[in-house]
Amino acid sequence: MNLPSKSSRLSIPLAVTLLAILAIPQMRAQEGTSVLGLFSSHTDVGETPKPGSTVYDAPTAEYRVTGGGDNMWAGKDAFHFVWKQTNGDFVFTADVHFVGKSVEDHRKAALVIRQSLDAKSAYADVALHGDGLTALQFRAAPGAETSEVRSPVTAPTRIRLERHGAQLTMSAGLPGVQLKPSGPVTIDFQGPVYIGLGVCSHDANVLETAVFSNVTLQELPVTKPELNPIKVRSSLSVYDLTTKAVHVIFSANTLWEAPNWSPDGKFVMSNSGGKLYRFDMDSEAPQPKKIALKRGYKANNDHGLSPDGKHLAISAERGGATASQVYVADADGRNPRLITPNMPSYFHGWSRDGHWLAFVAERNGNFDIYRIPSLGGKDTLEERLTSDPGFDDGPDYSADGAWIYVNSNRGGGWNIWRFPAEGAGPNDAKAEQITNDAQEDWFPHPSPDGKWIVFLSFPPGTPGHDTKTSVHLRMIPAGQGVVASGGPMEDWSDSVQTLTEFLGGQGTINVNSWSPDSKKFAFVSYELLP
Repeated sequence: MNLPSKSSRLSIPLAVTLLAILAIPQMRAQEGTSVLGLFSSHTDVGETPKPGSTVYDAPTAEYRVTGGGDNMWAGKDAFHFVWKQTNGDFVFTADVHFVGKSVEDHRKAALVIRQSLDAKSAYADVALHGDGLTALQFRAAPGAETSEVRSPVTAPTRIRLERHGAQLTMSAGLPGVQLKPSGPVTIDFQGPVYIGLGVCSHDANVLETAVFSNVTLQELPVTKPELNPIKVRSSLSVYDLTTKAVHVIFSANTLWEAPNWSPDGKFVMSNSGGKLYRFDMDSEAPQPKKIALKRGYKANNDHGLSPDGKHLAISAERGGATASQVYVADADGRNPRLITPNMPSYFHGWSRDGHWLAFVAERNGNFDIYRIPSLGGKDTLEERLTSDPGFDDGPDYSADGAWIYVNSNRGGGWNIWRFPAEGAGPNDAKAEQITNDAQEDWFPHPSPDGKWIVFLSFPPGTPGHDTKTSVHLRMIPAGQGVVASGGPMEDWSDSVQTLTEFLGGQGTINVNSWSPDSKKFAFVSYELLP
């Protein structure tokens, strides 16, 4: 038996040892057992036939992330994720580029926040696509459909994801140019979250690689979510159904809300700072003119003129009132008279003959729909129209006065319902469901000609309307929808139209804002200010 020389015998284990040492960083990265720079571990999320990997290069502080999976979209995700857990707010920034070319333009490299590592988890990310598209993608509830806000910047080299309370914001930019923000969107994450870098090939049969460099994660103290911020730029806008165009008639760096169109079409009314203003529509650049509501009345965003234009219904707090009450004043705001002494009460709609006011009120811990004669008086009692234990809101009368449309979570998510103007009957048996999809629908408003219902839709899983987030204005022909009272089920999804998307929510379209000719309606969009 021929033995190797002493030097040869020493070189074999030395070579093996050297190879093992060189392999340790990548092996540990693959196994997720070492500290990967800023992150603690990595894994494939969802179904990924080809396993992904992460390699962290300490000298350059670069992360080389390789991932498979068919998409990060719809109701579930599949991608490779290098992550850490965190609480509180953060500013998460990185430079990113793909390695090589791909036949799939929608491969994604993303900065990601997730509630869990489950494929259907609630999440938000800033996703750079292979074709340069960059979007703030988000799923507000587990298994809900993904929505997005697209950046105006194409093929950025630097992207940023920020969390402030429940609001997530995207920024994107090119070298030497200030990052341009988009969003925010609102997701109510609970407790610790997963934050990190993700890559999806968008083709489960291949792997794609992206390099993340100059990665910084500034973790901030936990803050209380500011769902309805006051520091906003408001744009009072008009949507034209004929041209499908949006025209901004007034903007200001203060909170404006809930436009109404006057019955004669001459002006639009809106509230700001507890006061009411009118904007004359015969002007090219309308400016706010204060309505003569007495000092001491703090009006909120539920108000509207009577069908004959002679009276104004106002929801407001006054004096020692601890919550909103409903008043009726002259059209110019003078001579307000208390209609609903019980609190809280929020006006939403006039009956077509002007005799009734429909309002939402909390009584005995439940929000239901009520009506009361518009003249009020000591002997006039409010009449309860719904009794379901769910939350009903936003009542508005149909053009013929036969129905009241509302939004309600009585079926689980927020949808549009209707019931006869005299009431929903015992156990609300006469209530009929109109919409039934993943989005959360609020504030239905019938057009004066009786042809359309316009409403505001929040992302799936949004718990209420007290928020500013990415929303859709949608419209459906009147009389169509899902009937949930034992009648036939209609497929309304083919008839619903998505008119426009923007940052909105509370204050966008709380009350009816149709023009009297039914060709336009007013709404408010927002931009968050520092």
